[in-house]
Amino acid sequence: MTTDTTKTTDIAPADTATRATMLRWLTAAGGLATLASTFLAWTWTSEFPGNLTVTGYPGGLQVLTLVAGLLITLFALASLGIKGLRWLAPAGTTKALQLLALGAVGTTWFTVVAISVKLGGVVNLEPGGFVAAVASAIPVVTAFLLPDDTRKAPRPMELPSWAEILIIVAAFAVGLFVITYGIDTEDAELFTGYLITVGFGVGAFFKAGLVARLSAVTAKYRQVTVIAAFAAAAAFPFTQSTDQYTLVAVNILIFATVALGLNVVVGLAGLLDLGYVAFLGVGAYTAALVSGSTASAFGVQFPFWASVITGAVVSLIFGVVIGAPTLRLRGDYLAIVTLGFGEIFRIAMGNLDGVSGPQITNGPNGIPNIPDLEFFGYNFGEAHNILGFELGAYANYYLLMLLAMVLVIVVFARAGSSRIGRAWVAIREDETAATAMGINGFRVKLIAFALGATLAGLAGTVQAHVQHTVVPEMYQFAGPVPPNSAFLLAAVILGGMGTISGPLLGATLLYMIPAKLQFLQDYQLLGFGIALILLMRFRPEGLIANRRAQLEYHETDQTDVPDKGLEPGVGIAKAGA
Repeated sequence: MTTDTTKTTDIAPADTATRATMLRWLTAAGGLATLASTFLAWTWTSEFPGNLTVTGYPGGLQVLTLVAGLLITLFALASLGIKGLRWLAPAGTTKALQLLALGAVGTTWFTVVAISVKLGGVVNLEPGGFVAAVASAIPVVTAFLLPDDTRKAPRPMELPSWAEILIIVAAFAVGLFVITYGIDTEDAELFTGYLITVGFGVGAFFKAGLVARLSAVTAKYRQVTVIAAFAAAAAFPFTQSTDQYTLVAVNILIFATVALGLNVVVGLAGLLDLGYVAFLGVGAYTAALVSGSTASAFGVQFPFWASVITGAVVSLIFGVVIGAPTLRLRGDYLAIVTLGFGEIFRIAMGNLDGVSGPQITNGPNGIPNIPDLEFFGYNFGEAHNILGFELGAYANYYLLMLLAMVLVIVVFARAGSSRIGRAWVAIREDETAATAMGINGFRVKLIAFALGATLAGLAGTVQAHVQHTVVPEMYQFAGPVPPNSAFLLAAVILGGMGTISGPLLGATLLYMIPAKLQFLQDYQLLGFGIALILLMRFRPEGLIANRRAQLEYHETDQTDVPDKGLEPGVGIAKAGA
């Protein structure tokens, strides 16, 4: 009896291992079949965006399915221990394969459904479309039958310094390509597929431990990482042949810069400001009034540097004037007061038209004809040839706004790690306890409010020249076009409060999605509300969280699995990314 039991016990693990190996091979085969299906025609007419009618040459959404199928195949082979691929998943492959399979089937089935809806029925599908739908479903079934192989990542192999630096450069080059591809997409269908593929792909890289490994390398070479990040961002306008998408990038930078300023107020100091966009408007209106606009009530034209300083200083003054009497309030009461300030600013700008009030802002018509910036003879409104590349007007403003963002990032990083920054965090966590420890809560909060207002005013001065006009309706609490206070707050919360990269990611997503998916214009607030509810449920610390937030929101997970899937130091590097 005992012998039979022993044999059964020995055979069971072997059967389980054999079954898992078979499932991994089937997953790899499903990935290959998905990849191969992109070389078939999915529809007979070119009326669907991307021209999916060609056999032997993937186009449009087929390219995204091809990428997803290729990643599934590579990760499935890595799970089988194929030499040269095991580095892809140091923390395990099962969860990564599940996410990649969902991304592939999501993109493929979205394409098939979109073809049927847009062209009027499944009759418009070629056999390749049906093959792709079936092939992409195979990895979903097999991946979710695989046993969970999540493990602590082994210590990575030591590489020479030049190799690690090359990895950093390659990572930012890939990131530039992926972001440029998304910005340059013209069709809503293609951008939707892009979001599905990239979203699940990035999630898979996190689960596989690749992002943790990369974070450890970037933490080791911080200066190289900063230089590579700036070089990748600065290279974007050189990849564009027209200014059409460079304008989108400029607006993203403006939105992201203002979100970083709000992150000082909300993320570090914990002050809920619902009227923050008014400080952006203060900077924009100040620049418009002193930059030589024909509609300006003052008739003056300051040089570029003077108008920037003036806009920032006036915003600073407004921040102090508004903050001094209100920052003794807390929580909801402070939020209501700041919301009122934002609405008062918008209404006041609309009434300074010479009828309801003094003639200063031209009322609801705003201040048009704001001239382009000129700095030491360099006119930002004209095309210039640099290193053989012709940069248009918006490319010039993009590079200027990039420098402004770098300045804001430096200020945020320095302030956050200073004594004032630590005092902000203490006030945010428990103002009563911080005050009992000797921190002057009112003074510290006023500094945060004033600094946030100054950074928003700085971005506003550039925005006025990019848009060439400012009107009161640009600075609402909520509206269809960002930036507004609701969008800015959503960008900070979505990306991750108290981090640098979090608001940048949040601002990019919240600007690009409405810009690319025009049919969402009437449902933006509904969509963002649903997204925030889901985020608060599944990832309350934001998409990119600092270590403190991760420990606060996932204390149970940290207790149960103290070092799951990470070698020493990697978790901290990942959290601080």
